[in-house]
Amino acid sequence: MTDFATAPATAPATGRADRSAPESLLVVAAHPDDIEFCVSGTVMNWIARGTSVTYCIVTDGGAGGYDEKLPRQAMADLRRAEQTHSAKLSGVRDVRFLGHPDSFVEPSVELRRDLCRVIRQVRPQRAIIPSPEINWGRLADLHPDHRAVGDAALRAVYPEARNPFAHPELLKQEGLEPWIVPELWLMTGPTPNQYVDVTAVFARKVEALRLHTSQTAHFDDLAGLLRKWLAEHGRAAGLPAGRLAEAFQIVDGG
Repeated sequence: MTDFATAPATAPATGRADRSAPESLLVVAAHPDDIEFCVSGTVMNWIARGTSVTYCIVTDGGAGGYDEKLPRQAMADLRRAEQTHSAKLSGVRDVRFLGHPDSFVEPSVELRRDLCRVIRQVRPQRAIIPSPEINWGRLADLHPDHRAVGDAALRAVYPEARNPFAHPELLKQEGLEPWIVPELWLMTGPTPNQYVDVTAVFARKVEALRLHTSQTAHFDDLAGLLRKWLAEHGRAAGLPAGRLAEAFQIVDGG
């Protein structure tokens, strides 16, 4: 069975998208644990096929957690460690933290410059970023940091990372040549048009998410929650009963 399923004909078509595992992938997320919740199964599938993966986490995660006695900086340090260990379980060794304040993200010039820097350093064939659109179908997708990071990352991908005159210090002072990201995959958006079957790696996805102990220890049935969400995507993709999928909207970057 193929790992991929295109959404029903009512969803927007993408035309030229290459759905095979890319040579290199950059995943941009607002917080530690966002990737594990949303797309880590897809990442695991592609790593198994040879994809080189970089994670870029925008915030320090300092506003997360449930322990009021834990100092906020301690929380940020803890979440950084959790993300690093979780990424290793998924097969990702290159994890970059931009350290912007959690819950206060704006698509600022500074953030877009930081993201352009990472894009030009990594030079990915594909990027996964949060959707800047509101997804009214699920409360967990409504965090404003997600949409702000999606907005900033979208601007960084197009047009800034490819434009030698945008953030000129990246080229003149750091020697980072412009880069065109050929393909963009949006996560947590309202109009997915591509699904990836992650049934085979579901147990490892749950294990990777459990390593974010500060965020998930309070769940009575974390695996059940994930299974419910991913089964919804599987049904939307038209996969056989019991299959689990992650959802994306593909945007051709050419």
